[in-house]
Amino acid sequence: MPGPLHGYRIVDLTSMISGPLATMILADQGADVIKVENPDGGDHTRASNNRRNGFSASFLNNNRNKRSLTLDLKDPKAKEALLRLIATADVFVQNFRPGVADRMGFGEDALRAVKPDLIYVSISGFGEKGPFAGKPVYDPLVQAMSGLATIQAGSDTERPRLVRTIVPDKLTAISASQAITAALLARERTGQGQHVRISMLEAVIAFLFASDMGSQTFVGDEFPQQEAASFIDLIYQTATTFISAAVQSNKEWLALTRALDKPEWLDDPRFKTPALRQRNIDDRLMMTQEVLLTRPAAYWLERLTAEGVPCAPVLTRGEMIQDPQVQATGIVVETDHKDAGRIRGARPAARFSATPASIRHGGPALGEHSDAILAELGYSHAEIAILQAKELTA
Repeated sequence: MPGPLHGYRIVDLTSMISGPLATMILADQGADVIKVENPDGGDHTRASNNRRNGFSASFLNNNRNKRSLTLDLKDPKAKEALLRLIATADVFVQNFRPGVADRMGFGEDALRAVKPDLIYVSISGFGEKGPFAGKPVYDPLVQAMSGLATIQAGSDTERPRLVRTIVPDKLTAISASQAITAALLARERTGQGQHVRISMLEAVIAFLFASDMGSQTFVGDEFPQQEAASFIDLIYQTATTFISAAVQSNKEWLALTRALDKPEWLDDPRFKTPALRQRNIDDRLMMTQEVLLTRPAAYWLERLTAEGVPCAPVLTRGEMIQDPQVQATGIVVETDHKDAGRIRGARPAARFSATPASIRHGGPALGEHSDAILAELGYSHAEIAILQAKELTA
């Protein structure tokens, strides 16, 4: 069975991570995603480090299941070809800085003239308005402005820290893919297209309010600064390797004292209630750490599990690939790329019982599908040859 988005066509003019990952999620779910690239290099991630046979890992991990069409959009004939393609599409996605698509001739009004019910998607860094709207954006800048770096530090008074993965880019991609699907569902019901706008800054701020913005929730009763959380991560060193253990409920607290053979902690006035245990969290975690250092990780994981304490090993990237739980889920898979060879990646996370997502092919070579796509649009062999020749000599 084809994926749930089979039959939908998405024209993708995005580059780097946030846009390409968003459209790859949709491609995994069956959409025909046509990646339109400049013939002079294409997506910037094609040139990233860690390459094999001309393909970078970054490009492959964000562009599978897509077709690549090269068009030099400075050429009027190439612009005509793009408009002809958009007339056959359901969704158009771009992540240029605000205003650039309009100047290129591919703003919403221009595209809606050829496809009235088009879902037009704009992904930006800081949004379309405000003093930062036109500024270049990278993940650390969004982590800084959103408050994420301060949250990661544990307190407003500590040195801000970056999360060591590009959360804003990837979170924006996931949010955008969901929004695109929602817009397509709305169009099925109303027959109308719409403009979906999302910025990295908006995606992260919305994400943070779910659990990290309680100090700013009650208007008029804001905390003067974010109340300091513990400065000790829930990562513990044992006599061998690291583990994680988390205790929230009274039941789990009792279980922890049993697992660590520390019944006297139940009489400690610092830990009598959940509120007191939170107030004295650093003391509690340091005491836990001292006990866990006395025996190997395997012993503690077995003991904690037997008593009902939530726990898990801390794995390196290489260990994660081989972990029995990860292997049982089947999330990490190996596929054959026709040029890059045997590659490893994560299959689509969401599993559909009737319309499964799938990895049909790897990331495309630059312009790999140009001739086929242009032929689908009605271009003759001679017209394709002329158009591609112009691109190659541009």
